[in-house]
Amino acid sequence: MAEHGSAEAALDHLPEIARAAGVEKYSPCPMSVAEQELARGHRNGAHLLFVGGPGYPKQLLDLNDPPPMLWVLGRPELLNAQMIAVVGARAASSLGLRMAKALARDLGDAGYVVVSGLARGVDAEAHEAALRSGTVAVQAGGVDTIYPKENADLSARIARNGLRISEQPMGFAPAARHFPARNRLVAGLSRAVVVIEAAGRSGSLITARTALDQGRDVMAVPGHPFDPRAAGCNMLIRDGAVLVRNASDVIEALGPEQYSLPEPRPPARRAPQPAPQKPAEVPPEAALERSLALHAQILEKLGPYPLQEDELIRNVAVPASTLTPVLTDLELEGRIERQPGGFIAVVP
Repeated sequence: MAEHGSAEAALDHLPEIARAAGVEKYSPCPMSVAEQELARGHRNGAHLLFVGGPGYPKQLLDLNDPPPMLWVLGRPELLNAQMIAVVGARAASSLGLRMAKALARDLGDAGYVVVSGLARGVDAEAHEAALRSGTVAVQAGGVDTIYPKENADLSARIARNGLRISEQPMGFAPAARHFPARNRLVAGLSRAVVVIEAAGRSGSLITARTALDQGRDVMAVPGHPFDPRAAGCNMLIRDGAVLVRNASDVIEALGPEQYSLPEPRPPARRAPQPAPQKPAEVPPEAALERSLALHAQILEKLGPYPLQEDELIRNVAVPASTLTPVLTDLELEGRIERQPGGFIAVVP
């Protein structure tokens, strides 16, 4: 458009440009396809921001390849605020999830908008904790395509009280190759990227490296040397990333900066909950499935470093009477060990 003077003239020249690049029989997107996408976006309550146009986030103009357009759904005024990315492992430990929750909540209280990638684990926990103050979810697929499906309710609440954005067309289902592109936007929107639990090779490390390339600050929460989920964070700290223990460390590293933050919308009023009903008797097969699922959940929450049993009960959100016999089973199987002081750890 800058070279040819208008969008129409640029579209007319695209086939010629494509031929020069070795692509024959190229034709621009048909008008009917574009109109269908616009209609689908409007039906979903989304609208487009165009590079160089009003509302387009200025931070992304620092990128070598800023998206020509962004679909946005929710509160686009959040893009004017100072943002910090909080990213990390999908299969995060209970301590990692607690750290994500505390960091996102406290950064929100300090006036920052929390950015993440709407994945399970650390991303979801950070979005959840920052909903009240403001959060931006960058999606790898279309802004109307929820991935993973388990985050459907969270996604709906972000659309009401935060913001979802995507550079992909409406209805686009993401594949693995689209997540690095998503990660560059997470980093590009943010003043800094904070990594919580990242394996030696992970999407979170891609986000961190992208942030470094973009001139953003990179920070990391340290972890136990024996925990593979902390390997990436520990490597980042070794290589010069700021060590983060809490939100104060992040804010201190960034230094003072004045800016205005849009007022968050009040939370929606919760509908009255129906009276609890007496649970139906569970068939033996279903009980076994639940027990096995609880086994997996416990092992996922535990790491090589010990965790107090009371804390584990809170993290898995089941009664102690339900958890205790399962812990005994896992101990007899040699998969966990009890330690002095009421601590439990996975057997290495």
